Amino acid sequence: MIRVSGLRKVYGTGVVALDGVDLDVREGEIFGVLGQSGAGKSTLLRCVNLLERPTSGTVTVAGQELTALDLAGLRRARQRIGMIHQHFALLSSRTVAGNVAFPLEVAGVPRAERGKRVAELLELVGLDGKASAYPAQLSGGQKQRVGIARALAARPKVLLSDEATSALDPATTQSILALLKRLNAELGLTILLITHEMHVIKSVCDSVAIMRDGRVAEAGTLAELVARPGSLLTREIFPLPEPAPAGSVTVTFAGQADEPVMSSLVRKFDVDVNILGGSLEDLGGVPAGRLRVRLEGRNAAGALDYLRQRDGLILEEAP
Repeated sequence: MIRVSGLRKVYGTGVVALDGVDLDVREGEIFGVLGQSGAGKSTLLRCVNLLERPTSGTVTVAGQELTALDLAGLRRARQRIGMIHQHFALLSSRTVAGNVAFPLEVAGVPRAERGKRVAELLELVGLDGKASAYPAQLSGGQKQRVGIARALAARPKVLLSDEATSALDPATTQSILALLKRLNAELGLTILLITHEMHVIKSVCDSVAIMRDGRVAEAGTLAELVARPGSLLTREIFPLPEPAPAGSVTVTFAGQADEPVMSSLVRKFDVDVNILGGSLEDLGGVPAGRLRVRLEGRNAAGALDYLRQRDGLILEEAP
């Protein structure tokens, strides 16, 4: 659905914001771009709908190469791409209904049709009854729901989210993430979101790209990355003190095991399993975790071989 190839953005000051970025977002998935301030993730998002024109490289959305379009063609293509912003970007002089209707007015949609569509959208995002309110009368979460409704007004297939929850409190953040997840499922939306918050990735994303210094350091589905030895994502989701203590083994897994591995070790090999640290998470419905253990007993070497032979486990052995 979204393909970014060789994307490079150099500002007039000489700052390289993007340095050869490749990205593939599949239709119907929620794809997160994770990175700290200055990593280039916001520039990347603005390049996807060409609010920022890249210095080089191509952007293709739904089979159409946006970087090859003239201004008129780009305007038409943008109607199929919705965008929600960190600080809502609402018009203070317009009501909730007026804000949601604004892109439809620009597109020349007749008044009666606009009114029907606005009512549908406000019900969809849980704001029916707020049509006549003004932004100053709304909470932060309600403002973001208005922003989401406005972004969906033209029935886009792609939704871009620019740090949409970073200005919200934790409870409101979770409600907005749940709304995005529901819209993804009900409308078949492809969502590309940027964030610096790991809990956003864990809560709603199917895939993720980690950006550092204008480049993609790694990308893939959450399950793929957790199962990849040395994954940056794994180390961020399941942090453990480094370096690992001598003689310890760090075990990473994603997916439901067919038997309880650690208790099986104790029974099969008569060893003690000393858990030094670790954590478990639910990643998009897939159980995953990272444990650091020390195996002690006469059959510890056999127990370690057993772990090495188990499918679905990634082992990092400290000397």
